[in-house]
Amino acid sequence: MEMHHHDVSIWGSWQLAPEILLPLALLCYLYIRNTKSNQYSVSRRQRIFFFSGVASILAVVVTPVGARAMDYFSLHMTQHITLMMISGPLLVLGTPNNFHPTSRIFLTLTNPWVSWFLYAALMIGVHLPVPHGFIMNNPWTHTFIEVPLYIVLPYLFYFNLLDRNLSNRRMSPAFSVISLFLMMVPETLTGFFIYTNPSSLYDDMYTLTDQRRGGSLMWSGAMIIDTIWMAFAVYHWIKSEEQKSLEVDAEIAAEQKLIKDFE
Repeated sequence: MEMHHHDVSIWGSWQLAPEILLPLALLCYLYIRNTKSNQYSVSRRQRIFFFSGVASILAVVVTPVGARAMDYFSLHMTQHITLMMISGPLLVLGTPNNFHPTSRIFLTLTNPWVSWFLYAALMIGVHLPVPHGFIMNNPWTHTFIEVPLYIVLPYLFYFNLLDRNLSNRRMSPAFSVISLFLMMVPETLTGFFIYTNPSSLYDDMYTLTDQRRGGSLMWSGAMIIDTIWMAFAVYHWIKSEEQKSLEVDAEIAAEQKLIKDFE
């Protein structure tokens, strides 16, 4: 496979990407409309999280990062890491507290085990030589399948891990921390394997330096970002334990009051 060549410089490459812009515009419209009504309520912080997530998507789709992601492995990996490890979690943190769809499809896809394996499969699968080569030879798969999956699957994965409140959780806060920690294993191993490989994994489509640069971004960048989200999960864990302690204290106080009333 030959490397791609362009007459335009990297920083002169921009794209509209209507396949992403139009759904994002619709999502923003629905978010603004529904959060202004009584159906859903969000705080100012949640709005900031949500629109920061949208901005992070635009930053790696319409900019040179997205426009040349098919030509440079390091840019491809930058787009991948941003969408999967920054955009998805930010959109979750910006989701209204009372947004808990009950459809069977959503509940299945956000099942902790299902979402974990889907997320890991996407992250590892698209960087295996054969699937990656197919994507590079068929750009439509990158445009209409790979990038949308980078946005949707992380949202489903983080939906139960970075819960907006401590009620209606499908997994304990402790398990959320464990799940995030375990996800670091395939992330770092994938990046490490790409970085340390002595030859091109992708039929010389990229230079070895570019391949190693992308691998190092996956290897080290993923660990740094994961640490941040683990800190969020640990914070939720601590808050949940504090809430349990308050509930236990309230029960003890009520029992003591009841005993005194009978004396």
